[in-house]
Amino acid sequence: MIKLAVRLMPVLIGIMLFFPSVWAADDYKLGPGDILKITVFDYPDLSTEERVSESGTIAFPLLGKLAIGGLSTDEARNLIASRLESQGFIKQAHVTVIVTQFVSRQVSVIGEVNKPGKYPLDKTSTIVDLLSMAGGVAPTGGDKAILIRPAKEGNRESKTDIDLYALFQGSESKQLEVLNGDIIYVPRAQVYYIYGEVQHPGMIRLERNMTVVHAISAAGGLTPKGTENGIKLKRRDAQGNMQSIEDVNPEEQIKPDDIIYVRESWF
Repeated sequence: MIKLAVRLMPVLIGIMLFFPSVWAADDYKLGPGDILKITVFDYPDLSTEERVSESGTIAFPLLGKLAIGGLSTDEARNLIASRLESQGFIKQAHVTVIVTQFVSRQVSVIGEVNKPGKYPLDKTSTIVDLLSMAGGVAPTGGDKAILIRPAKEGNRESKTDIDLYALFQGSESKQLEVLNGDIIYVPRAQVYYIYGEVQHPGMIRLERNMTVVHAISAAGGLTPKGTENGIKLKRRDAQGNMQSIEDVNPEEQIKPDDIIYVRESWF
């Protein structure tokens, strides 16, 4: 037994080095599309790479079709080993099963992230885990995300707003666990527009709790001709109609898509 353990050690170390995330994903349940690398120690002819079919089966040498859908890698390994032994092919089978491609459980991360795409769920994962896989929020991204859960099993599609600022500050009460088929959408950051006597007029990212004074500062401040008196603001109301506000208070809080005009001083 000790000799066997010594002989197996290089195999185990190799698996852990080259497939660290897979090794740790012992709670993952196999499903259609997953690709498995199956190795039988001392029987290289039985080593194979198989894709799980839509019906949850694989074709294994000598044993034919095996139903492994919904099993963990440990359970699949034990199933193959027990069948090889019970059918008299191998007296004591030592089998390893590794998922080389996770396909059956995926989450889509789209919008303003650095690497949008589909990402596998090889273990229990949260919003933060998936955003990390996607390279984080892009500079153009806002401070919120939307978790979209498609309709299934009689439930309607749901959308949940996630406050990313609170989440990354650790003040969010709990992190939502993502499930197979979920979509995480990070919208583009909200902006405002500022023109007139400021150093850098144009479109600027709207930060949280930004006031007119902060908006002017973000635009580089006033030009030598500019004044904070008589600031004009244009804003759409709830019906989408553009409203014009004269002599805006510098402490007025800016809303998305506001247009600020800073006048020239008369003196």
